[in-house]
Amino acid sequence: MKLRAKVITFILFTLIPSLSIGQDFHFSQFYAGPLNLNPAFAGASEETRLGINYRKQWPGLDYNFNGYSAFVDHYSFDLNSGFGLVVNAFNEQHLNLTSSEVGVFYSYNLSISQTLNLRFGNQTSYVRKNGNLSGLLYGDQIDVFNRTILPGSIDNVNQIDPFGYLDLSFGLLLTGDNFWLGGSGYHLNNPKMWYLTDADFEFLPKRFAVHGGVQLDLIPSNYQSGAQESYVTIMGSYKAQGNFDQLDISSQVKYDAYIFGLGFRGIPGNNGLPNSDAMILLLGFSLENGILMGYSYDWVLAQSSRQTRGSHEFSLRYQFFAGNPRDRNQKQKILKCFHYMF
Repeated sequence: MKLRAKVITFILFTLIPSLSIGQDFHFSQFYAGPLNLNPAFAGASEETRLGINYRKQWPGLDYNFNGYSAFVDHYSFDLNSGFGLVVNAFNEQHLNLTSSEVGVFYSYNLSISQTLNLRFGNQTSYVRKNGNLSGLLYGDQIDVFNRTILPGSIDNVNQIDPFGYLDLSFGLLLTGDNFWLGGSGYHLNNPKMWYLTDADFEFLPKRFAVHGGVQLDLIPSNYQSGAQESYVTIMGSYKAQGNFDQLDISSQVKYDAYIFGLGFRGIPGNNGLPNSDAMILLLGFSLENGILMGYSYDWVLAQSSRQTRGSHEFSLRYQFFAGNPRDRNQKQKILKCFHYMF
């Protein structure tokens, strides 16, 4: 039974390509859900932010792959600290695989100079998972000679009982007025994902990432006066987990209340194999009341694009400045980085 369970678990993970990059779900608008990118982003905008993200992956398939995320974070000038809370959920309809996560964040801001800051962040999460394996096809059901599928299997396992685990992550973030550079490590305690066997592949692989970017003003304006600036932001993110790695490169242009973006995901020619996943098109709006809305479409570059029909993603944020720092002799302006990015 131990060998059979290993085969079942292997099939499970090879049949769920939406859990690419190991077992972590991916959002194309990664800066619209910053707490999923680096724990040090908690409070990094020096504002109070509330946000939700939704991803509909591969709508052309018969089964749904849906990802949800909601977060809130706040920065305290008095404590030089950021605090955050995130709730994530993923559902795959074919095997009814579900994953739910609740995470709390704390970050500390070390001021190196008037414009340069180094932030240390940590995340503690509780994750809950379950699934139904009745839709799997097992090896003894395949009749190669007659090219038929048999109706039953001696290896059949219908249900994964719900289980949970603790997940620990850490991150660093260097920020200035117009640039940032960060790194993060997720699943540092290497939590066990399933309880079928004692195989190593049932432990969630650590995920390491580096990311950064720069913002260039197109139309300089007085940011302290509240006037909206027009600028271009160039950003990148690389992450590796287990045997998988991924590179995201994108550029976003803000003009007045409109934000346009174009990105690429994949690593061309990695290990001699094609790995150009998708081009990402983004349209966003920034309202004067602090509400930001974004929509992106993943245009899959592989030959399967006609069947999968890409992916759709929506984000909504509300961010505002809680309190007046001048009354407490604190900073007189918030950071420009992270204010409008998706």
